[in-house]
Amino acid sequence: MKGDASLFAAIDLGSNAFRMMIGQSVRRNQGFMIQEVKTLREPVRLAEGFQGGALDELALDRGWQALARFGKKLRGFEAGRVRAVATSAVREADNAQLFLASAERHLGFRIDVISGHEEARLVYAGVAHTIPSTESMRLVVDIGGGSTELILGQGTQPLLTESIAIGSGTVGARYFQGGCLSAKALLEAERVATLQFEKVTRRYRALGWQQTIGSSGTARMLAKVLKANGLNDDGQSGITYGGLLRLSLRLLEVGHVKQLKLAGLPPHRLNILPGGLVLMLAAFKVFGISHMSPSEPGLRLGVLHGLMSKH
Repeated sequence: MKGDASLFAAIDLGSNAFRMMIGQSVRRNQGFMIQEVKTLREPVRLAEGFQGGALDELALDRGWQALARFGKKLRGFEAGRVRAVATSAVREADNAQLFLASAERHLGFRIDVISGHEEARLVYAGVAHTIPSTESMRLVVDIGGGSTELILGQGTQPLLTESIAIGSGTVGARYFQGGCLSAKALLEAERVATLQFEKVTRRYRALGWQQTIGSSGTARMLAKVLKANGLNDDGQSGITYGGLLRLSLRLLEVGHVKQLKLAGLPPHRLNILPGGLVLMLAAFKVFGISHMSPSEPGLRLGVLHGLMSKH
């Protein structure tokens, strides 16, 4: 794979995990389609390493080691075929420059720290590429580890983008420390998330939408868990409000994430489930969503789409 001139690589330095997607462009009709060749995931948990606004030494080291492993896979790639983007954890960290100086050396490529609005725009580009263009309006909800992006768009065009500085990792660390679950913590976390979403909801509701898409790992995880455990209404696929409520009851019955017995939930997702669930419940409530379809990873596909379009 090294040095294959048809390949492109997108690296997403997320707050929960670092991911790399290598893909190639395949001609289709008048345009092109992104074909995934290889995807790698490193559970770096940057957001867990915040100590007084800065990333602690363990988090920095986990990040550097992961990027060194990615860098080995990227040897022989031209700079114009690789783009690495860092999102909220690096955006917010007081010692971001310290992290980035060594991170770029380990990866072997430049890393762009992107704004929340740029992240939202790339997420939407990835979703628009994956889900065939229709003239209907769509709301895309991307719950990451450190921020949540909300995009309202039509066809390939994002019309409204918003980035809210709460994510599954930050909510989990604040309200469900050590994996403890209680009704009080669940309600308080949902109340805070609801207040954040309510600040932007009016502009979205004014335009309206016909389709709701969840483009993050959180959305795909929730859809998988709801289906595998028969928690959705009438065996529906995707994510339903009733399914989310039944899942939250399952969490409260056990009191600790380690006691959870849920089909379809990988062990590395256990700790981010409560935070992700709370944010999704709040989004469903505030935006009046009854059903959401999970999508392929939006951000990485959006980055690849941008790289391929230039070529």
